[in-house]
Amino acid sequence: MSTVRIAGALLAYEVRGQGPPLLLLHAFPLGMAMWDDQARVLSSDFTVVRFDCRGFGGSPPGEGLLTMERIADDGAALLDHLGLPAATVCGVSMGGYAALAFVRRHPTRLLGLVLADTKSSADTAPARATRAEQAEKVRREGTPAIADAFLPRLVGKTTHAERPQVVARLREIILANPARGITDALAGLAARADSTPTLREIRVAALVVCGEEDVLTPPAESEAMQAAIRGSRLELIPKAGHLASVEAPGEFNRVVTDFLTRR
Repeated sequence: MSTVRIAGALLAYEVRGQGPPLLLLHAFPLGMAMWDDQARVLSSDFTVVRFDCRGFGGSPPGEGLLTMERIADDGAALLDHLGLPAATVCGVSMGGYAALAFVRRHPTRLLGLVLADTKSSADTAPARATRAEQAEKVRREGTPAIADAFLPRLVGKTTHAERPQVVARLREIILANPARGITDALAGLAARADSTPTLREIRVAALVVCGEEDVLTPPAESEAMQAAIRGSRLELIPKAGHLASVEAPGEFNRVVTDFLTRR
């Protein structure tokens, strides 16, 4: 792991492999460790770049809420630091929201786009209220409060029943994050823009991926995005929930590799 100072913040990142660049944006409330399987496998054909968003993993919290635009800008600045003019951007959940912000803010830096277990719409008023309640609970009780709230729905029923080691590993990653990082991100998630109009602006090859058991951003959300993105493809991952990349890494890596090599 390396670190770089970007716009006043110290970001932890890793670069592995050689080939066309692939920038990975992680989900909430995790960190770049969620991409371990992808970094190991995809780096045989691609330059895999991943980083911890501000307040997650090895990156200390920044100033104020963690917006999706901030994540996108940090990703673009990291590409600058590495001397990479453009990359395929792959985001899961919160990372997908940030990837859509990347489309708006850095369209010339995109080689391709992978949107996994995410959606384009903004939070509803009830969803924003729930995030505020979660943030307050995290302030009182610490990071375990968000692990308890998210883990039951973060992975699919098959993973809960058959892969308890995956659930345990995810809890470990979540608990390593400071409470401040969690609350900053919750505020940023609640404030994010509606990216549905952005879908019509995508001019690069795009892949939409969703776990068939995802209850947070169900397949219907992915189907709607795919229908709105000209020329895009949709892949559903069986026996996986909201974190298909972690729950079924072999199948996830297969569909992403196929997309990147055949687009």
